Amino acid sequence: MKKALVSFAVAAALGPVAALAGGPDLQFTKVWTYALPDKTTDKSAEIPAYDAKTGTLWVAGVTGVDVLDAATGALIESIDTRTFGSVNSVAIRNGLAALAFEATTRTLPGLVVFFDTRTRKLAYGINQVPVGALPDMLTFTPDGKRILVANEATPTTYGTRIDTSVPRIYGPAAVDPAGSVSIIDVRSRSVVATAGLTGVATSGSNLRTQTGMDFEPEYITVDEDGERAYVTLQEANAIGVLDLKKGRFTRVIGLGAKDFTQPGNQIDPFNNGVTEFISPTVPVKGLYMPDAIASYEWRDRTLLVMANEGDYREDDGDRSTAGSTFGATAPLANLRVSNTESSPGSYFVAGARSFSIRDTNGTLIYDSGDLLDKEAAARGIYDDGRSRDKGIEPEGVALLEVEDRTFAFIGLERTLSAAVAVFDITNPYAVKFIDMIVTAGDTAPEGLVVFKRRGDYFLAIANETSKTTTLYRLTSRGADRDDDEHDADEDDGDNRYRDRDH
Repeated sequence: MKKALVSFAVAAALGPVAALAGGPDLQFTKVWTYALPDKTTDKSAEIPAYDAKTGTLWVAGVTGVDVLDAATGALIESIDTRTFGSVNSVAIRNGLAALAFEATTRTLPGLVVFFDTRTRKLAYGINQVPVGALPDMLTFTPDGKRILVANEATPTTYGTRIDTSVPRIYGPAAVDPAGSVSIIDVRSRSVVATAGLTGVATSGSNLRTQTGMDFEPEYITVDEDGERAYVTLQEANAIGVLDLKKGRFTRVIGLGAKDFTQPGNQIDPFNNGVTEFISPTVPVKGLYMPDAIASYEWRDRTLLVMANEGDYREDDGDRSTAGSTFGATAPLANLRVSNTESSPGSYFVAGARSFSIRDTNGTLIYDSGDLLDKEAAARGIYDDGRSRDKGIEPEGVALLEVEDRTFAFIGLERTLSAAVAVFDITNPYAVKFIDMIVTAGDTAPEGLVVFKRRGDYFLAIANETSKTTTLYRLTSRGADRDDDEHDADEDDGDNRYRDRDH
């Protein structure tokens, strides 16, 4: 097993670097990889969740869930879930696994189905709860009493362009169920509120409302007190603020746009087989459009960590090349841009090719700039075929607290080998890049989860394209160790683990 020593310092080089005084060293050790034996199957490896009661990883992927021994990676059981629909997500708390299913006709209501993690059978009592259309992600609140379900409610057929203007405006889809968040009471196994987004007050900038679809919740994180949830509305370039006491959204915040002409924000727009990063000489901006989101506390403030993947309408009506539609010339002619925002000489693209930290008002505190693209290129894993679109596409986020330090793990979906970037975000105003974990043979990390077991910390990575799940041990020099595997809370559903011993 190859070990990569990771220390606290600004790591511009690829090798080990010196540790900050008093900070823990981490070692990333690959423990195992589980690969689906049949690569032609519709099953995939997308979202992992850890169950502390049984020491297992549950990996959800379209047609089923694979239950793996977290210690060895051995398959314990493959659960065929096709009878419920397509499984999009899994979260586990206190031996109860909650799985989110979209219906065969995805504009119809979906389901949350409960399993007992010990028996791996349907949970006793009420075990199926109808929710909104296309439940994409679900998470437990910190106290484990409620489950929040992001109902993305994506239309199957989109609305058409309704005029000849530039930028474009699209009419509404004929069948477009409202995006929402279902709030499920765990004890009664019932929906106690459905929070919609129609008429909610908006603020911020670059909020997208002319794409022919409504707000579509993508991913959820909950603050430490369980009072508010923050929901990414990816295609709208926004987050929604959900008041959990009132069971309704109170704000939708537009996240603005990143200026790629500024130093430290270079992009490769060429798509020509040669990786070359430039600063455009005409306005090119990236709509942040985050996918995964996680939260942590810093000086009594809740901060939000977002992977700025970017996403267009599925029918591609919302994107085209800057040259074909808006008359751009080299080096921007091949750049894929948003038809809804772009105009000749001013271009907007999906995604910021970065991860960001914001406060709960949406104010940007930190952005990783062009670091992720350039670090992938330096390691020989940058996919130039994606350069004109969204670069390395940061998608997954997991947070880990150890020895009073907070680490962010950022999964990069579009690299030649699976990559997870690691940052020390303890001080959001002094973020430090630590390392990039690259796993040969794995591609397209979709979901990440961190957990603690028997004194060690672990990172599990589910890789959609390679249909593999890989586990790394995160060994800290100063972490307290014991043999009680139940001394830490299990995954709380938003892909973070808080070490409450410190």
